[in-house]
Amino acid sequence: METLGVVMNGVTGRMGYRQHLVRSILAINEQGGVELSGGRRVRLRPVLVGRSAAKLEAIAARHGIPDWTTDLGAALADDRTTVYFDAQTTNARVAAVTRAIEAGKHVYVEKPTAETLADALALARAAREAGVKNGVVADKLFLPGLLKLRRLIDGGFFGRILSVRGEFGYWVFEGDWQAAQRPSWNYRAEDGGGIALDMFPHWAYVLENLFGGIEAVTARAVTHIEERVDEHGRPYKVTADDAAYAIFELAGGVIAQINSSWAVRVNRDELVEFQVDGTHGSAVAGLRRCRVQHRSATPMPVWNPDLPVTEPFRDQWQEIPDNAEFGNGFKTQWEMFVRHVVDDAPFPYDLASGARGVQLAELGLRSSAEGVRVEMPPITSGVGA
Repeated sequence: METLGVVMNGVTGRMGYRQHLVRSILAINEQGGVELSGGRRVRLRPVLVGRSAAKLEAIAARHGIPDWTTDLGAALADDRTTVYFDAQTTNARVAAVTRAIEAGKHVYVEKPTAETLADALALARAAREAGVKNGVVADKLFLPGLLKLRRLIDGGFFGRILSVRGEFGYWVFEGDWQAAQRPSWNYRAEDGGGIALDMFPHWAYVLENLFGGIEAVTARAVTHIEERVDEHGRPYKVTADDAAYAIFELAGGVIAQINSSWAVRVNRDELVEFQVDGTHGSAVAGLRRCRVQHRSATPMPVWNPDLPVTEPFRDQWQEIPDNAEFGNGFKTQWEMFVRHVVDDAPFPYDLASGARGVQLAELGLRSSAEGVRVEMPPITSGVGA
């Protein structure tokens, strides 16, 4: 069986550890590796990298991983490693990924790929010029709810799609009387924080892959909670946006409205939901569920403020069955990227697509700061659109 060495930088963080190391890399090895063409299989050999030796040693001991180091250069110099994966904080990503590209490693990167479009494009160009394969995490596309939504789109359920309305977020505790669920750097712009930079790259690949390319954005990014308490109990001033409200104009006339907030209490079935309305039907998709209402089964509500509502609106929607086994989306995409590296299988979510996500965040923040609608031009820097 083949073995593929993977340098994993940032596994001491929540997402890098749980979704990428435990739920993806280790789970792949537990199932016997990634199946390749011709029935071959490849196992993954993780090399853990980070700044804290104590944390790395603890993770390595917990999972029986022999290779870890605080020396990124040494990990990249090892001829037995082929892929570099980055799940660090955003402001540390560009320098590390650049070093990996220069070392000839194929690179797989969490989003956003950079803090600025210029840096995101520089990474995409560097990877292309070095001839290394590259990919960006696009995990939302592999959620069961969105896979069901994709099935509906491909089957023509909606007719002509008119609009998309998305709601994402939850209340992140301020850290004073209850510990926050997210690290404090998320709320400091100087550390690469901010919900627009964090979430707009997600909305970019979701919208362009399901509904059409983004042509313009109108956004308002705000800081609702102005002071929080960090992991050490120290109050700090919030310098990044914790909510962003946006309208995205898509190719073909589709209008998408998405609210993203870490200062909202949840009154919906799932932490993220998208309602898609079309001429022939509508759907509401979340992380796992997807419900539909066809035009043949659409009731006729009548506005009457003088009487209480008697129609059970949510009960009038039909649940879409799973009809398939849905694995962990991060793991599924890891398998795709490994096949891309080893078998040259297609992988559409490259650093150029990651740059479009950073571009959307940058233009959204510009729209908010200037109070204007901003068109989103194609990326024409030579890395592809």
